[in-house]
Amino acid sequence: MCLAVPGKVVAIDDSADPLTGLIDFGGVRKQACLEYVSDVRVGEYVIVHVGFALQRLDEESALASLKLFEELGLLEEEFGDAWEQAAKEAGTA
Repeated sequence: MCLAVPGKVVAIDDSADPLTGLIDFGGVRKQACLEYVSDVRVGEYVIVHVGFALQRLDEESALASLKLFEELGLLEEEFGDAWEQAAKEAGTA
């Protein structure tokens, strides 16, 4: 299954074509295309699906969704071993 997962924008590459950014999904960081939300800023949350940030999301909703996804085991399914490793490193596993 491929989820639309909320994540925090931690970096934006303005020189990239298409516009891309580094998104933090609770410890797992991945690159995503930001063309659909080109006015997004570092520190804001977006919903990412198959490598594309589709829309902005407020922090409260993003964190609540990430918590629920984690409780349901969906983040492990989506991110696999990388998610588990990041949680161990963060001391939350």
